[in-house]
Amino acid sequence: MIGPRKSSDSVSNIERMFEELSDGGVVDIIAEAARVENRACARRLAAIAELYERRVIPVQDGHGRELWRIDPWEAVAAEVSAAACITAAAAGSLIHNAICLRERLPKVGALFADGAIDYRTVRMIVTRTLLALEPDVLAAIDAELAGSIPGWGPLSVLKMQRAVDAVVVRHDPQARRRSERRSRDRYVELAHDREISHLTGQLTGTDATLLDRRLSALARSVCDDDPRTFDQKRADAMGALAAGHSTLACACGHPDCPAGTDTDPAPAVIVHVVAEAAALACADPGTVHGQRPGDDTLEFITSRERLVEILRESAEPNHPDHPPQPPPAFGIVLGGPTVPSAVLADLAARGIAELRPIVHPSASPPEPRYSPSPALADFVRCRDLSCRFPGCDRPADVCDVDHTRPYARGGPTHASNLKCLCRLHHLVKTFWTGWHDEQRPDGTVIWTSPSGRTYRTTPGSALLIPALCAPTGTLASTDSPRETISAHRNTKMPRRARTRAADRHRRIISERQRH
Repeated sequence: MIGPRKSSDSVSNIERMFEELSDGGVVDIIAEAARVENRACARRLAAIAELYERRVIPVQDGHGRELWRIDPWEAVAAEVSAAACITAAAAGSLIHNAICLRERLPKVGALFADGAIDYRTVRMIVTRTLLALEPDVLAAIDAELAGSIPGWGPLSVLKMQRAVDAVVVRHDPQARRRSERRSRDRYVELAHDREISHLTGQLTGTDATLLDRRLSALARSVCDDDPRTFDQKRADAMGALAAGHSTLACACGHPDCPAGTDTDPAPAVIVHVVAEAAALACADPGTVHGQRPGDDTLEFITSRERLVEILRESAEPNHPDHPPQPPPAFGIVLGGPTVPSAVLADLAARGIAELRPIVHPSASPPEPRYSPSPALADFVRCRDLSCRFPGCDRPADVCDVDHTRPYARGGPTHASNLKCLCRLHHLVKTFWTGWHDEQRPDGTVIWTSPSGRTYRTTPGSALLIPALCAPTGTLASTDSPRETISAHRNTKMPRRARTRAADRHRRIISERQRH
């Protein structure tokens, strides 16, 4: 009774907050809360910029980490994504905006810190001023925006964009984002900007996952010199996909481009679905193909009383028209939605799906090799469902199977010591000093960040298919010291062709020249 009473008291206290206030007073609270929210968001971005500065300065030591695949930017993104429980891509967007406010638009940043503008406006300003390169010009744009925005009053998104563009054009006509809506913002999803061709539709969850995987695969088929963003390449991949190509034509312009111009038909794409055996046995595949009941079975509910009656009848386990039903069974697409059991049964019945049983290793001994057997790797992927780094949702079927305790330091190839990590977070753990992970027999992983914060991640199947999370045996503990980055290991880190800053400058110059 204590918990409900406290909850009820809290609700009552919230309601009493407004008893003595007029309508105007309530609106004042809304406005002040918005300013507080803006200040809190500005404080978060300022903290992110500070963390980035602290991570960048120490690595200018001859190791060349600015050319590492996991450069300081990616390292900070890993910490931010874990702390905020967001994806690495979302964390990267926050880092970009935070650095721009600190280094390029400090006066606009001060306006944000005061709560005068919201994060939506900040993001728009950062985007619309990104092509300004000269420090004096950028400083003038920053000063005029900070001085003008408070006097503009409430503006729609479109009007605010036009106002910002007008300021940019006065100082640097070439810095106006003319091509943003036509070119830069190309992407493939169910909703699009009204100024671009619309591609709309409805797909099953499995078909949507297939399309998503194919577009990403085609986008990655070009060389590193392709000037398009990843989203733009995904958008262009729609044309290549329609033509049946297995690669996307590279836009680098080099005659000896290693990507080539492959025009062969695209190979089949595999989508992995995890499901219990009951999901294949409890459903009639015929329900997938639109079997329509007779008109005499239809009932239009016109009264609340009849609806209540139907719900009550359906809840009675011994009702002759409603025999007891087993719990709903379904499958889980790795990186996608759940799949109804009827769909799974239909795929199996038509021989489209390859059924592969998953064997729980229980207390099996470790395997005597570094690479896990296909059966063990399949179990780990089905148990985890996605990357086990905090905030990451990369599907397990495109992740590495990582030894929590490194194999070279005595870590066994065993389910209690294996988990899924996407390549990005695998490299972060392996090469960036400060990350430490521990794994429990039920698949729980406890992470410690370079700043000393701890995060707990549980396998994706814990709630959906809990049988996969049964303990797999306790391993003998070892007190191995935490690894440090050696010069020899540094040579094994994948490297970039250019620094991130040089890459960004190159894209800006390219966009300015297209105007």
